Amino acid sequence: MKKYKCLIQSEWISDNFSLIPIRNDDKLAILKMRNEQIYHLRQAELLTLEMQEAYFENVVAKLFDQKNPNQILFTFLEKGEFIGYGGLVHINWIDKNAEVSFIMRTELEKEKFSYYWENYLSLLEKVAFKDLNFHKIFTYAFDLRPHLYSVLEKSGFREEARLKEHCCFQGKYLDVVINSKLNRNA
Repeated sequence: MKKYKCLIQSEWISDNFSLIPIRNDDKLAILKMRNEQIYHLRQAELLTLEMQEAYFENVVAKLFDQKNPNQILFTFLEKGEFIGYGGLVHINWIDKNAEVSFIMRTELEKEKFSYYWENYLSLLEKVAFKDLNFHKIFTYAFDLRPHLYSVLEKSGFREEARLKEHCCFQGKYLDVVINSKLNRNA
């Protein structure tokens, strides 16, 4: 298992769930999920295997050795099984905040969306608030998945901003919703 230079530990566990540094072995599953769910991602085109290989080699591999990487990516597991991946992205080390990123296997979304999001957020908050002592984490979401907001609210996130007609999706302008959570223990 790889280790991030900026983190003391490499695994966070709660019940049957674990969060570990992103694994090279998951890159094909991640490619598949990203292409299946491109509609809600900031991804302009379908990814190819070559693009994914280059991203892992030129971006992901270099994150582990950086003192202050701009993103820290994790594999999310349930009982050792790959569920999804995400992490802290667009990290601002000066202001101690980061955007939350998470995507799960597409076939799990219908039945277990809330369940996996809640467990993922619980683990990611340990990384952000306890290990990194960040002040704030936030989500930046196209207003396409209203079921996400109830999960965020249940996890202590609050709507902080709504950017009106901020993104164009299938020829229609949609809002971007920013939800955030502050570290009240800092």
